[in-house]
Amino acid sequence: MKTLIIVDPQYDFMPGGALEVKNGDEIVPVINSISDKFGLVVATQDWHPSGHSSFASSHEGKKPFDKIEWRGMEQILWPDHCVQGSKGAAFHADLETNRVEAIFRKGMDPEIDSYSGFFDNGHEKSTGLSGYLKEKNVSELYFAGLAADICVYFTLKDALQEGFKVNLIEDAVRPLNADDFEGQKNELKTKGVQILSSKDL
Repeated sequence: MKTLIIVDPQYDFMPGGALEVKNGDEIVPVINSISDKFGLVVATQDWHPSGHSSFASSHEGKKPFDKIEWRGMEQILWPDHCVQGSKGAAFHADLETNRVEAIFRKGMDPEIDSYSGFFDNGHEKSTGLSGYLKEKNVSELYFAGLAADICVYFTLKDALQEGFKVNLIEDAVRPLNADDFEGQKNELKTKGVQILSSKDL
């Protein structure tokens, strides 16, 4: 069964949001135009408690995009974003969610960040997404969402590690840093990720 995974289509990653991705809102009509081509559609949602350890505001004297050592890992500090229950954490209102069968929330542990829709950044806790997909006998995944170079990228890498066939719908993602994403695309291709356009579906 072909499955679409929509990564974090939330207001805080859209233009005007706390951690805006340039032209991030352009993915919404693309996703709406393709969702009926899939047997299953699921989404992930960044869902941080206030005061999350990845927020610059949680560390005295630090500002957004500073890097620190946190729990043995490098941590980029972000503006406060996708705080549970806030407008910024909500999905974009124009996104047609009728076909979204399940939503997997991530980043809820205040002590560790979680870019991937499958695991936290330390791979200590699973969101349950992999088990859910395997229970439904899903083997092939197609990805859309934000930000292409962060949460989408790490979700793709974990999908590969979990044994799924992985496809990236390039016109249904936007990166925070376009240069980083170019390098990542090359890396993903060498690992077997197919990069395609929504028109190819």
